[in-house]
Order: sequence, then structure tokens, then C-alpha cells
Amino acid sequence: MARSNVMSDLHHADEHLFVIKQNMDICISSTNNRHCSQDNYKVTNKIINTPIFPPSLSFQAILFYTPRWLWKSWEGGKIHALIMDLDIGICSEAEKKQKKKLLLDYLWENLRYHNWWAYRYYVCELLALINVIGQMFLMNRFFDGEFMTFGLDVIQYMEADQEDRMDPMIYIFPRMTKCTFFKYGSSGEVEKHDAICILPLNVVNEKIYIFLWFWFILLTLLTLLTIIYRVVIIFSPRMRVYLFRMRFRLVRRDAIEIIVRRSKMGDWFLLYLLGENIDTVIFRDVVQDLANRLGHNQHHRVPGLKGEIQDA
Repeated sequence: MARSNVMSDLHHADEHLFVIKQNMDICISSTNNRHCSQDNYKVTNKIINTPIFPPSLSFQAILFYTPRWLWKSWEGGKIHALIMDLDIGICSEAEKKQKKKLLLDYLWENLRYHNWWAYRYYVCELLALINVIGQMFLMNRFFDGEFMTFGLDVIQYMEADQEDRMDPMIYIFPRMTKCTFFKYGSSGEVEKHDAICILPLNVVNEKIYIFLWFWFILLTLLTLLTIIYRVVIIFSPRMRVYLFRMRFRLVRRDAIEIIVRRSKMGDWFLLYLLGENIDTVIFRDVVQDLANRLGHNQHHRVPGLKGEIQDA
């Protein structure tokens, strides 16, 4: 324990660092003159190598981008092709009429064939949820089981009494550590030299990972709510009518009900995305014309359907 005096003399800080073999004992005291009791010590068996953080963050970014890349690949530019510059809404009446007819013909001829297309979008959202949860467990393993409660520990540290609190950020990201250097001495033999090394990058790393902890928690909650929302849409046609009506006020309710009743969930999803990207008046006309066609063709690919709103 004599090393504690040496460290105190060298650094004149609130924190004292003791290195025993491969372990690092971190002691945090509240005052410069107060000695650390046994309860103030925590021992960690590894010091994380700071140069690995940039590659690991890059790898995590690639994992987060993967669901988006999959959807872009599966979507195949369908929405962009169907929009046909109708999002601008500034074109001649003849051109507008021709483009609306092309869009309407596509929706009519491909009615009830978009379920698999929509489900792949939902799969990408599910992969996003699996990805963020999996990354939390991966980092928890990387930090020896300390990441899962990292944010909560930091909050408790900030609210704890100054005299007996311990900084979890310094525990995971130590700012000082023991370094061992080997060099040839005057006799030609290899000499071992111990020194205290400062790890300034860990000051940045601790801020990055405390932000990531809160960000991952937020992403998990929001993505989970999105998955629940998608499940409700899949199994509740009436909810699809309600959502469509709330989002596109210009479209008549009876037209929405006809389309939902006589189509599949994938058709609803495609129409919803088109409505987000097309001029509202043009979209209203397309939906109304599609509903009129469905209303005048009671047996269009819907054998045995009498009038109830149909499930996906």
C-alpha cells in the first residue's frame, strides 16, 4: 500500500491508482487528504485498448445501415417509378391525366399482389430492433457486463452523496493506468520500467458511450413501438381505415373503406407510401378512381367477398 503515497505525491488528485499484476484497482475518494477504505475499491481485470474504438464504431454504423440497404435493394425503386413526378403537381392537364391513368392501371392490375413487398419492409424494421438490442448485448460483453446499467450507474453517481460516490465512467474508461516499458540498459540486459500512463482519449470515449447508451435505449423503445404499430396494422383493417383517413383528409371515407375491404394489407401500405410522396389533390383523384373501379367490379380477384372489411 506504500504505492498510494507515491501516486498521491505525483498527481495530487482525488483518485488513486494501484496496479497489482494484471488487475487495476480504482479508488475514488472525496477529498485530497482522505484515505480510501476497502469499500471504495473496485477491481477490473482488463484495460480496454482505446485504438479499437473507431473501428468498432464504424462496424456498428455498418450494422445499423444494413436494414436500410436491404429495403433499398428489395424495394427496387418502385415508389420512385410510380410517382412519375406527380409529387410536384405542376404539369399540363393532359400530362397529369396520362400519368394518373398509368398509376391507376398499375394499381388495378396488381391489386392484392403487394403483401410480400410490404412484409419485407416490416422485416427490415424487425431487423432494426434485433440489431439495436444485439449491439447492446455485444457491448455489454465487451465491457465485462458493465454496459447494460452504464447509464443508470451514471445517473446514480450524479445523484449520490459526494463523499461516498464512485464514478462508473472512470471505472470503465480509466484515465490513468500502469505501463510497463522494456529497454536495454547499460549492461546490455533488458530492463523493466514501470510508469503511470495518461489515457486522454478515454475522456472522449466515456462521453461517446454514455450518449450511445441513452441513444440505444431510445431507439429500442421507439422501434418496439413501431413493431407493435405494424402488428396492429396487419391484423386490424379498421385501424388501416382510421390511419388512412387521419393522414389523407381529402380522401372520402367511403372510398377508403372500399379499398381496404377489397384489397390486401400490402396494397394499403403501397397507397400510404404513395400518398406521402404525391401531390394531395392528385392522390385524392387516384384513390377515388380506384375505389370507383372496385365498386363497379365486385368480383375483381375477391371471390366470395360480400362486404365485410377484409383482413390482410
